[in-house]
Amino acid sequence: QVQLVESGGGLVQAGGSLRLSCAASGRTFSSYAMGWFRQAPGKEREFVAAISYSASGTYYTDSVKGRFIISRDNAENTVYLQMNSLKPEDTARYYCAASIQGGIPIRPYSYAYWGQGTQVTVSS
Repeated sequence: QVQLVESGGGLVQAGGSLRLSCAASGRTFSSYAMGWFRQAPGKEREFVAAISYSASGTYYTDSVKGRFIISRDNAENTVYLQMNSLKPEDTARYYCAASIQGGIPIRPYSYAYWGQGTQVTVSS
């Protein structure tokens, strides 16, 4: 069982930056691939970024490549999402999730554990 708590969201102007954090409970955090997803009002939840359990691999959706960076600290049971050059279309609720699957899962159904999310609002 893994419990996830996101933080770091807020209101920022376009072009600004935010760093999201996701703190995980449990002693097996380093066994899980971790992902970030987002959901805007009226839209489906979409994949943003993911990182393998060992941090040896990462994957990003095209719209955030070159702007967002996912990282993890297994000693601190935390995964991060550094978001730079934010755009109004990045506005959404951001969720972190944990997957026991190998590799770098990008589908929501691959993730068994989810946090409650943190709101990111980017003003133009």
